[in-house]
Amino acid sequence: MEFVVLFGVLFHFLGGFASGSFYMPFKKVKGWSWESYWLIGGLFSWLIVPPLAAWLTIDNFPAIISNTDSSTLGWTYLMGVLWGIGGLTYGLGVRYLGMSLGNSVILGFCSAFGSLIPPIYYNYFPTDGKETITQMLRDPGGQLVLLGVLVCLTGIFICGRAGMMKEKELPEEKKKQSVNEFSLVKGLVVATISGILSACFNFGLEAGSSMAVAANDLWKASHPGQGEFLFRNNVVYVVLLWGGLTTNLIWCLILNNRNKSFGDYVNPKTPLVNNYVFAALAGTTWFLQFFFYGMGESRLGNGASSWILHMAFIILIANMWGILLKEWKGVSNKTKWTITIGILTIIASVFLVGLGNAQ
Repeated sequence: MEFVVLFGVLFHFLGGFASGSFYMPFKKVKGWSWESYWLIGGLFSWLIVPPLAAWLTIDNFPAIISNTDSSTLGWTYLMGVLWGIGGLTYGLGVRYLGMSLGNSVILGFCSAFGSLIPPIYYNYFPTDGKETITQMLRDPGGQLVLLGVLVCLTGIFICGRAGMMKEKELPEEKKKQSVNEFSLVKGLVVATISGILSACFNFGLEAGSSMAVAANDLWKASHPGQGEFLFRNNVVYVVLLWGGLTTNLIWCLILNNRNKSFGDYVNPKTPLVNNYVFAALAGTTWFLQFFFYGMGESRLGNGASSWILHMAFIILIANMWGILLKEWKGVSNKTKWTITIGILTIIASVFLVGLGNAQ
């Protein structure tokens, strides 16, 4: 059991590393508007890589989708559309706040909503195999997981506090040097929207879980005695990310038209090959977060524990990138200690969640 939990935590770390790092290749794109490189990266994230991953890991995955009832497909797609708004505003949040503060605010909301609302929902609409908030409160392991959620949110609050301290301490010129388009008000508004709606991804996994169960059952039938299927969620991602593609495609095309940036895609004055390669790399890296999330979920379950581990690791990696990018250069030692304590608090929450799952 301990090894199963350990592998689950490791997979979530890999997913968190991918998510916390995916924006880095975008920084290598030159001469393009935000909407242009976001759309090219998104085509790989939501349209190209997900079915490729499903094709490589699940036999005849289109049959699973075609045999799924329209209601399940509809809800999964709708959650993807709502999540797509959250993902769209995530990019804007990081753009305006930077890697550290942007991720802390966004993922704080996402952690709370994504990890706690599903078990609360199942408390009122019981479903076989789904853990309710009442069960978590009664079970010692569930209590530790909930404590881990609380500790994680505390760590996120501390990281956010460090970001506020940084905002007060740095002059405008230095803010622009660390984050080119720094805007606290715009950033906080879009980051709040992003955090709440991004939690819809977890709801989408719940809505499309019957497809994952079908993939799992088919794999177990042909691999008896080998446990749960690592890649069962890959079929759900195909439908869920169609919703994300819809939202982001429409918005990016609107911005292309409004900003007259359609020419970016063929502008010979920009390094076109590099721009396409780095945008594609960012999009592919983004998808890998959920590729590994599905692997971790297969070992820990798709509940509060998996979601909070995923969010915690993203926050840790994003803050590490923020430090390496010198987003905290020039702040006081008090502010540096504050962000360090926040990161350490999040690490402690990971251990609590892992310990809760091991019981």
